[in-house]
Amino acid sequence: MNFQENLATLPAIDHLSGLNVCGENGEILHHIPAAPGKLGSLKLYHALSQESGGILDSETAERGLALFAEHVADAEANPGKHPNIDLLLRVKTENLTLRLQPVEA
Repeated sequence: MNFQENLATLPAIDHLSGLNVCGENGEILHHIPAAPGKLGSLKLYHALSQESGGILDSETAERGLALFAEHVADAEANPGKHPNIDLLLRVKTENLTLRLQPVEA
């Protein structure tokens, strides 16, 4: 399935204003707002949060990369163009463990 088809299978995000990706000490390392151009990433990260109990580790990152589908190759070829994919790639390669914190609207 492609990215749009994958998104159609994920839970709704109408109740969110964004999602924070936090480090070990609770510091916000990355934020995905509920804004045009970011809603697909927000929906995907929210689904990952629900599936993983709020943990973003290499296994969860691998699942996220599979859901981003065709956009991963573009992200790998153009670092910085897709920061939400770049983060998943970094979590996977550096074997990080972060927390996913949905922000209610």
